[in-house]
Amino acid sequence: MLLCIDTGNTNTVFSVWDGKRFLAMWRISTDHRRTADEYFTWLSTLMSLQKFKLDITDCIISATAPRVVFNLRVLCNRYFDTRPLVVGKPDCLLPVAPRVDGGTTVGPDRLVNTVGAFDRHGPDLIVVDFGTATTFDVVDTDGAYVGGVISPGVNLSLEALHMGAASLPHVDVTKPASVIGTNTVACIQSGIFWGYIGLVQGIVDKIRQERARPMKVIATGGLAPLFDQGFDLFDAIEDDLTMHGLRLIHDYNKEMANG
Repeated sequence: MLLCIDTGNTNTVFSVWDGKRFLAMWRISTDHRRTADEYFTWLSTLMSLQKFKLDITDCIISATAPRVVFNLRVLCNRYFDTRPLVVGKPDCLLPVAPRVDGGTTVGPDRLVNTVGAFDRHGPDLIVVDFGTATTFDVVDTDGAYVGGVISPGVNLSLEALHMGAASLPHVDVTKPASVIGTNTVACIQSGIFWGYIGLVQGIVDKIRQERARPMKVIATGGLAPLFDQGFDLFDAIEDDLTMHGLRLIHDYNKEMANG
């Protein structure tokens, strides 16, 4: 069994692949102070509730929050007796290397999403990930990551608005009944919702113009379905894209190691 761990700036997701399918997915807040023992206690409790055996043989980690990697490594070493692959480290190979400016460090989540999206949807893709940041990743004809766009995430924008203007409340993200709000909450919801619709449409159009070719748009992240309500922004929404990419990278490294 393979344990896939995706650590973002806000949440960390664990999932177990049994060779045929992902058995379950568990989410915990990202905290660099959380120890390996705490991870194991939490994870083993959830596995026990779903009657899974802790028969983990391999681990792979993608971490945009690098301070948590040490304790995740300890978790894999101490409790599963395995040395984890860490995406972005020299010993973790990718099917196709990214083509970016020299010295640039590409976020591991973006590399993983590129691998997963190319496997499912082929070449010439724009992968939109609604996370702490909203990212746009461009996938070339051979599956290489060749750059992209980073913009503030939806919830980050809401939090900044709330903190920067004390009189404005914190609101939930939802599609408003109309563009013109008739109260403060509706005005904020309209600004966020239609603002991000415009952001996604505008950036996708600019990327397509620059690439001068048709490109599919693949979305992932919890808020992706919210922004796909009747607007045909995306060709597909993949809620397990990162986990799929992690599994593929693990398999690729196994194949390379075995010759």
